[in-house]
Amino acid sequence: MPEEIIRPLSVDGVRFSYRVLPHSGPDGVPVTEPALIIGGALQGMFGWPQMDDHLGDAADVVTADLPGMGTADPLPPGPSADLLRRAVLAVADDLGAPRLNVFGFSYGTAIAFGFARRHPERVARLALGGVPVHIDAAQVDCWERARRQLAAGDREGFAATAADALMCLDPERPVHRRELARRYVRRSFLHALTHSPHAADSLHRALADRPDFSGGLTGVPALVFAGEHDTVTSPARQREFAATIEGSRFLTIEESDHWVVLERAEEVAALIAGFFTGRRPPAGAVTLPRQAGARASRT
Repeated sequence: MPEEIIRPLSVDGVRFSYRVLPHSGPDGVPVTEPALIIGGALQGMFGWPQMDDHLGDAADVVTADLPGMGTADPLPPGPSADLLRRAVLAVADDLGAPRLNVFGFSYGTAIAFGFARRHPERVARLALGGVPVHIDAAQVDCWERARRQLAAGDREGFAATAADALMCLDPERPVHRRELARRYVRRSFLHALTHSPHAADSLHRALADRPDFSGGLTGVPALVFAGEHDTVTSPARQREFAATIEGSRFLTIEESDHWVVLERAEEVAALIAGFFTGRRPPAGAVTLPRQAGARASRT
């Protein structure tokens, strides 16, 4: 496997970095454009090994600690959407890539979608998973409780409350590897709060910001997927959002919730690789439910 490359960048004086794993295809020519992966608020550049495995032979795999994430500088006060979009553009320009395949998950979907809306000519394909397009009152109350715990210095309590808020805990609704994912998410929150000086601020921003998923999108092939038991935003709401993207396709992944990328890691990686490259998912992958493509109206 080729050695990864870490590149530092900055936007408006805010320093951040991105990682490139050069493709390892046998003929030396990538099958598709570089694949940029943008995760949740505390998901840094080293948290996507399954994508390396599934995409590495076909494309350069690009991950990032964008401003406010991981080792990057904290976000400045005020709205951050424009700065984050320009950070993604800086990555594309630094790569010398006319277009990128872009995969956004959870909090990262707002960045990915916003970038595609502002710069559709720079996006070859767009994949979005676990889109938090609608947060109900119960979710807001839960996150407010978590915020108070964090403000009071109760990191353990915060990690437990925040992890549970992002998961379906109903025993009547089967979720693959539920307890394993739950423990992993709790540990990830605790690790970030311990090792990142501005993790708490990043979490506050992620909880307080209300991303804009309105306005629709045309001219970019898109795939939206959701865990069938996503309790952050229901699959029905995510499907409604998908219908605002012209020609997009939507599907649900069974026995998973908002953390579908952990609970169904291999299936999600195969799905994204297949979408970005046009290949079928590898033999042995769980067959995903098929649903009709949702065609959007122009807005």
